[in-house]
Amino acid sequence: MRIYLDNAATTFPKPPEVYTAVGQYQRELGAPVGRGAYLEAIEVQRRVDRCRQLAAELLGAGDPRRIVFTFNGTDSLNLALQGLIRPGDHVVTTAAEHNSVLRPLRWLSERRGIRLTVVPCDPTGLVSVEGIREACQAPTRLVCVTHASNVTGSVQPIEEIGQTARSAGALMVLDAAQSAGQWPIDLGALPVDVLCCSGHKGLLGPLGTGLVWLGPAAEEQIDDYRLGGTGTQSEKEEQPETLPDRFESGNHNAPGLLGLGAALEWLRTTGIETVARHERELTGRLLEGLAGIPEVKVHGPAAEAPRTGVVSVTVDGYEPQTLAALLDEHFGVQTRAGFHCAPRIHAALGTAATGGTLRFSIGPFNTTDHIDAAVEGMRELAGAV
Repeated sequence: MRIYLDNAATTFPKPPEVYTAVGQYQRELGAPVGRGAYLEAIEVQRRVDRCRQLAAELLGAGDPRRIVFTFNGTDSLNLALQGLIRPGDHVVTTAAEHNSVLRPLRWLSERRGIRLTVVPCDPTGLVSVEGIREACQAPTRLVCVTHASNVTGSVQPIEEIGQTARSAGALMVLDAAQSAGQWPIDLGALPVDVLCCSGHKGLLGPLGTGLVWLGPAAEEQIDDYRLGGTGTQSEKEEQPETLPDRFESGNHNAPGLLGLGAALEWLRTTGIETVARHERELTGRLLEGLAGIPEVKVHGPAAEAPRTGVVSVTVDGYEPQTLAALLDEHFGVQTRAGFHCAPRIHAALGTAATGGTLRFSIGPFNTTDHIDAAVEGMRELAGAV
C-alpha cells in the first residue's frame, strides 16, 4: 500500500474532479485562454474566470481581478519581490523562509544593493513579533514572511506582524504556500498587501499553477515583471495597465487552471474548516504516536499550538535520507528528507549539520490508518538502531 505523507511538497491524491477537469480540457476543449471567440475558447475562459472568482472567495480577497495567475509559488514570489523592491531598499524577512524567498532576496542584495535583515526564529520555527518590530526601526520598504513553516508547521502571528509592518510604513508580503487551502485566510481582515501561493499544495490543483493577490497599495507601486501578449488590447505595443492582464503575459497553463478551478470548487463545498480540522486531528495522532518512541525527536510546536500538518523528526543513528528510504521500502510510507529548501531554519532546529530532518506532511485524503502505519514504521526502525 502506498501511504503518501509528502503533501507539503504537492498534495496527492487530488479530488477526483481535478482529474476530470484536466482530462476534459486535454481531450475536448483544447483552446487557449482569452485567445478566441469560438465555443471551446469561450468555455475555457468561463472556467478560468470561475477559478479566479473561487480563489478570491476562498481568500476573502474581494475583487477577483486582484487575483493574478502564475505558474507556481516561486513565480508568485518573484513577481512580488522583484516587482516591489528597488535598489537600496531595506527588506525584512525571517529565518523560517523557503528558498523561494531567500534566493531572490539574496540576488537582490548582491545585484541591486538592497539591505536585508533576517529575523531569527525559535526552535519551533516561530518568529518573534518584537524581532520584526526591531528590524523595522530603519526605514523599511517591505516585510516578507511565510505564513506557515514547511519544515515545522508553525503558523506565524501574521496579524501582529502585518500591523507591525504597516506601522513602519512597509508593505507586507505573505508567503501562503503552506497555508492556503489548509488554514482560514481572510484578506479583507488581514494587514497584508500581497499574498503569494502555489496552486498544487493546499489548494489541491495540478502542478504548474499558482497565484498572487495584489492589494491596492502594492498595485500602485509594483513594476511589471513579465511583458508580452495577453490576448487583450492586442492592437497596442504597450502592456495593459489593468488587472489581471497586466501581469498575465503569455499563454496560461489552461489544463492546470481548469484543474485548479475544480479543486477550489471541492474546497468550497467541503469547507476549509473541515479540511483544517481533519488535518489537525491526524497531526495530533501522529505527534502522540511519535512521542511514544523514545528515540524519535520531534522538531516543532506542540499539537495544541497554531500549526499545520507538517511534522519534522530526527532519529539518532539515522541520516534523514536513510530513514526516508527505509520507511518507503519496508512500510510504503512516503516522506521527504533533507533541508526542504529552507536552510536557515535548520540552524535554529540544530539539524543543519546532520542533513536536516525527516518530514511527514498530512493532506485531506490521509486517514488514521496511514498515520498508524507511519508511527509503527518509525517504531520498528527506531528500535533497530
